[in-house]
Amino acid sequence: MSQTETDPKDNGLRLRARLRYLYHGSQPAAVKFRLTVIVIDLAIIGFFLAAPILKNMGWAFYALDYFIAAILALDLAARAYAYANIKDWLKRPIVWVDLFVLATLLFPAWLFNLGFLRMLRLWTLLNSDFFWRTVGARFDDTRVEGIARALANLITFVFVATGFVYATFRGHDGIAGYVDALYFTVATLTTTGFGDVTLPGPWGRLLSIAVMLVGITLFLRLAQALIRPHKVHFPCDRCGLQNHDPDAVHCKACGKLLCIPDEG
Repeated sequence: MSQTETDPKDNGLRLRARLRYLYHGSQPAAVKFRLTVIVIDLAIIGFFLAAPILKNMGWAFYALDYFIAAILALDLAARAYAYANIKDWLKRPIVWVDLFVLATLLFPAWLFNLGFLRMLRLWTLLNSDFFWRTVGARFDDTRVEGIARALANLITFVFVATGFVYATFRGHDGIAGYVDALYFTVATLTTTGFGDVTLPGPWGRLLSIAVMLVGITLFLRLAQALIRPHKVHFPCDRCGLQNHDPDAVHCKACGKLLCIPDEG
């Protein structure tokens, strides 16, 4: 092989090294790249949120749908190639959620009724190491992260439940549009229960019960994240307890002397 020729294997190794630098590096250029990816992710989530209304755009909606599918496919392929072991990468539940979201984008005519599950992209984003290593590095393993995760779970559930109600009960009394479905979900989740919008039949009642139970649970988790005492992540090397009070001198589980760095 001449000096002017390049080995495809070497090109692949260089590409993988570059992707690992961008997706996992701590240098400013890598952080800026990941911030750009996160901003694009948030814009895509905004599109998912507005999709039930934008669907009336006709062919323009599908063109935008496939454009977003191409962006998401490139991002997932790059993340997989940058990962040390693709098989281990595929074992992560978050990855399968993202792959399903991609499928709804590639086949919108067949899977549009499952399009409400696209909002799970918000959950995968705010529960990923990728996000916290980039945007929330200083808040990782702190109360801020706990509140953000709890809030993401609640918001994701609200819009997934809204999408399910809209896709399943659209056209029934009271559910004439997406806003009606959102109104019903929030009223049921908060147990306000105005009664002006209800779901018909036993399945509608069972769904209402499920929304109330899950919603109360998620509200409680958010409240706990807001009011529980602040803990710092400092694993005890004797018993393995992960979180301690910021001013703890001894591990409350085994009594070992601790030396927790001062965050200030």
